[in-house]
Amino acid sequence: MIKSSIPMNSRRKFLTVAGAIALAAKSSQAQSPDSSASPSGIKGYNYRLPQFAKGSRLLFQGDSITDMKWGRNEKDRNHYLGHSYVYLIASRLGVEMPEALLDFYNRGMSGHKVSDLRKRWQKDALEMKPDLLSILVGVNDVGRKTEDINIAAWESDYRYLLEASRKANPNLRLVLLDPFVVPSGRLAEKDAFKKWRGQVDQMIPVVTSLAKDHQAVHIQTQEVFDAASQAVSPEHWIWDGVHPLPQGHELIARNWIQKVSERWE
Repeated sequence: MIKSSIPMNSRRKFLTVAGAIALAAKSSQAQSPDSSASPSGIKGYNYRLPQFAKGSRLLFQGDSITDMKWGRNEKDRNHYLGHSYVYLIASRLGVEMPEALLDFYNRGMSGHKVSDLRKRWQKDALEMKPDLLSILVGVNDVGRKTEDINIAAWESDYRYLLEASRKANPNLRLVLLDPFVVPSGRLAEKDAFKKWRGQVDQMIPVVTSLAKDHQAVHIQTQEVFDAASQAVSPEHWIWDGVHPLPQGHELIARNWIQKVSERWE
């Protein structure tokens, strides 16, 4: 028998508090129509698994948010997906639909803008012949100093990626995620956040339009993080205004799977 090192009085107090939390959680769930809501106030999800042809290749493109140090050594299967939302999506679908034998690839590159994706698109996208292509890009295109984003050029480069991909595979499934920022870390200062958010807000309608034009699944990531930041705090999800913490990547993964399963259930 293992003896607890916690004093009896402290244990009684702990159990009383734990019981109160459990009771409150049950009461909250009973009153809420969404019993999958988490203690943080962020709603869970009840998705039906997406339908994929056996052996489908899923390719994820973007910047450092997608990259998260995926292993450039393809023989190293411990690290080949990195530790971003890509890893979380692959792990969840790999457990829940192993018979699909889905083939996941991460080709996010830290620091890259949409113009950088265009330069490497032939090798890192078209030649990989994906069945599904997911793109999250934009935050590196934000003007850092006095200049603002050239939104027309940004749209042109982004449109090229989609048109070239669709031409290579007319049946390609597309998933587009909005760029996002929150007021935390270096962006906690009001003026800094206002500048970054103002430019991100110019990109989001472009992503919306491109998703509509190319029949892509559109994931409104900025809205997801806005809601999450109100429920808890921006710092809980994204440490520096841009790069998600593990729970931030989980938010992306949850919404990705939910939206994709709604389209291709």
